[in-house]
Amino acid sequence: MNRIVAKVTSIVLLFSLGLTLLFSGWGTAVVHAAGLTVTGSGGGNEAAYVEWSPVSNASGYKVFVKAASAADSQYQQLHNELIRKYGSYWRADAVGLAAGSYVMKVEAVLSGGGTASAVTGTLAAAPYDRSGFAFAAQSPYGTGSGAYTDNGTLKSGAQVLYVTSQNAQTVTLPVVSSSGTVQTGVGLGGILSLRQKGYDTTPLAIRLIGKVTAADLSGQLNSGGYLEVKGKSNYTAMNLTIEGIGTDAYAYGWGLLLRYAGNVEVRNLGLMLFPDDGISMDTGNANVWVHNNDIFYGSAGSDADQAKGDGSTDLKKGSTYITISYNHYFDSGKAALVGLSESAEFFVTFHHNWFDHSDSRHPRIRVASVHVYNNFYDGVSKYGVGVTTGASAFVEGNVFRNTKNPMLSSLQGTDALGEGTFSGENGGMIKAFNNSVVGAASLIYANSGAGTAPANATSSDAYLASSRSEAVPGSYKALVGGTAYNNFDTLVDTGVSAAAVDNVSAVEQKVTAGAGRQGGGDFSWSFNNAVDDTAYALNAPLMSAIRSYTSGLVSVGGNANPGGPSPTPAATPVPTVTPVPTATPVPTATPVPTTTPAPTAGPTSTPAPGAAVHNFTASGTSSSFFTIQGNLSTSKGTVSYNGLTLTQCLKIESATRIQFTAAKASTLTLIFNSEGSKIKVDGTSYPITNGVATVSLAAGAHTITKDSTANLYYLVVE
Repeated sequence: MNRIVAKVTSIVLLFSLGLTLLFSGWGTAVVHAAGLTVTGSGGGNEAAYVEWSPVSNASGYKVFVKAASAADSQYQQLHNELIRKYGSYWRADAVGLAAGSYVMKVEAVLSGGGTASAVTGTLAAAPYDRSGFAFAAQSPYGTGSGAYTDNGTLKSGAQVLYVTSQNAQTVTLPVVSSSGTVQTGVGLGGILSLRQKGYDTTPLAIRLIGKVTAADLSGQLNSGGYLEVKGKSNYTAMNLTIEGIGTDAYAYGWGLLLRYAGNVEVRNLGLMLFPDDGISMDTGNANVWVHNNDIFYGSAGSDADQAKGDGSTDLKKGSTYITISYNHYFDSGKAALVGLSESAEFFVTFHHNWFDHSDSRHPRIRVASVHVYNNFYDGVSKYGVGVTTGASAFVEGNVFRNTKNPMLSSLQGTDALGEGTFSGENGGMIKAFNNSVVGAASLIYANSGAGTAPANATSSDAYLASSRSEAVPGSYKALVGGTAYNNFDTLVDTGVSAAAVDNVSAVEQKVTAGAGRQGGGDFSWSFNNAVDDTAYALNAPLMSAIRSYTSGLVSVGGNANPGGPSPTPAATPVPTVTPVPTATPVPTATPVPTTTPAPTAGPTSTPAPGAAVHNFTASGTSSSFFTIQGNLSTSKGTVSYNGLTLTQCLKIESATRIQFTAAKASTLTLIFNSEGSKIKVDGTSYPITNGVATVSLAAGAHTITKDSTANLYYLVVE
C-alpha cells in the first residue's frame, strides 16, 4: 500500500510542552513576513516542525517554540543542530514536547543588520502511545521512555548529543567512569563504551541527524557492524534514548545491539542494510521500547532465507518487559524473534506495527508470554504469529489481510498439515480474540468452526475466546509438549488497559497513518498487492531503491551561509556537537562524608524549596526524581523525623539501587532506623550515625547502594 509521506519531527525543551499527530495531514497556510516565507509546518508525536524559503540576505537563522497560549516572552530557542538546510528550503524540528498546542517562530538574521521573522499557525503535538510491558507496573523500571519522562519532555539534568555523518567519530561527551572520575568519551561508540562501566546513568538523548552510514561510524562499531548499547550487568539502568530528528534520519549499513540495558528507547529511525539484525536486544535487557521506526532490508546473510537480512527486531536471552510498537516493516523476511534458549517466562508486547508484505515471525515466540494487539498484517506471505516451546500469546484486535497462515503452533493444526515451520520444537498456545481475518489459507481453532476448517480440540492453531477476559481452560493443551495457555493476560499487568485497545475496525487506518517515522519518513514505496501478497522473494526494485537512497540534507545548523552556493553534504561544515550546557551535569569531586543528629531527635529543619524528597511510607518506590530498585518492608519498626512518623522502609540489600541526577551541588540526607553502619554513594562508603547519613554531592548522576545491611525510610537532596 502507499505510505503517506509527510513531514514532522522533534526537539527538546526545558519546560513541559508537547504533542504530535499519530497521522499525517499537518500543512498550514503559507506565511509571509518581511521577506521570510514559511512554506510548511505541522505537529507530530511530541514534536512540531517548520519549513521556510531561504532569505537572500540572511546570515543565519534562529527558531523558537512556545505553547500557543503563552506570551511571546515564553518563546524557547531551539538547539542550533535542529535547524537544517535542504536543497531549496530550510527546516527546524522541535522535539520533546508534551501533548498540547504550539507556535513556532523563525527569525532570519540579516547580513546588513536587523532581522526578519515569521510565525506559524497553531501546531498540535500528540503523545506517543506508551503502552505494553515496557510500561508495566511490576517491571524493573516501570517505563521505557529512556531519557524522557512519560509526558514526553526530557528528564531533569538530561544530556543531549547530536550525531551527524560528519561528527560521528569525533563528537565528545564527559562520562562518569568511576566514583568521582570523569573521562571524555570521543566518538559515539567511545561514549557508549565508557557508559558501559555503569557509573554514569545520567539520562542521555542521542539524536541522529540525516543519513549516518557505517563508514561514518568507522571505529565506533563492533566487529559485527553494530553500535553497542551495553550495561555492566543484567538490566543496568541506561536511561537512554536513541532517536532520529525529522523525517530523514537513518542508521544506514549498521545495526543496534542492546545488552544488559534497562530503560532504553529507540525511535524515529530508518534502518537500512543492517548487518544481521536491525535492532538486536540480546541478553539481559529490560524496559526497552522500540517504536515508530521504518525498518527496511538488511544485508544478505549466508543462508538462503537471509536474502533480506536476518531479524529486524529480535530479542532473546532473558530480555523482558519489552514493547515493540508503531514500527513499519517493509517486506521484512524475519520480522521478530522472541526467545532463543530461555527457560523462564518473560514478557513482550507488539502493538500497532505495520507488517507491510513481510514474510514471517510477527513474532515467532519461544517460552515467553506475549501480547500481540492492533497490528496490521498486510499481505503476509508465510505466517503471522508463531508459538513454540510452551509459549503463550494473546492475539487480539489485529487485522490479518491476505496473511497466509495468521497463527501457528509448532507440530499441530496448520503447521502439522505441511512440512512444519519450527524445526520440530514443541508447541505453544495462542488465545485469539476479536481479530479480523480475510484471505487466510488456513486457520484452525480449538473450540470454534469460525476458521477455515472445523474445530479441532487436540490439534489447532489457537483458542477463540468469547471475551478478552476469558481464561482458556486448562484442558486445551499443546499437542506436542502438553503445555496449557498460562492466562498471563488475566493474571499480570500487561501495561495495557482495555480502553487502550482500538476497535479492530479502526486498526488498518490508524496503523497505516501512524506507524513508522514522523510524517511517514522521506522514503515512499508502493507494493503491488496482486504480486507481493504471496511473494516472499526479495523485491529487487525495492532493494535497488534502498541501495541508491541519498540524503537531501545539505547542512546542519542555522548559522550556515544561506546566500552562497549550495555545498555538497560532504563539504558542509557541521557545528561541533557538544551536550547542551544545562544538560551536562557530572560530578567534579569525590563527596566528603559528614554526620548529622539522630533522626529520632525531631526536626531541625524542613527541606528547602525545590528539594527532592522521598518518603518510603507515603510513596513506596514510586518517584519522578529517584529511580528506585529494591524491596519494601513495614516490619522494621517506626522512625520519627521532621514531624513525620515513618513506618515503611526500603531494605538496603545487594540488589538495592537508588539513582538520581542533581542539577547542581547538593546535600544528600538519608534517614535510617538503628540498624546499619554504612551506606555507599557512588561507590564510596559513608557512616550512618544515629540513623542519619549526609553526603555532599557535586552536580551530576549519583547512585546509592549497599555497604552494610540497613533500612532506609526517607531521603532528601537539597
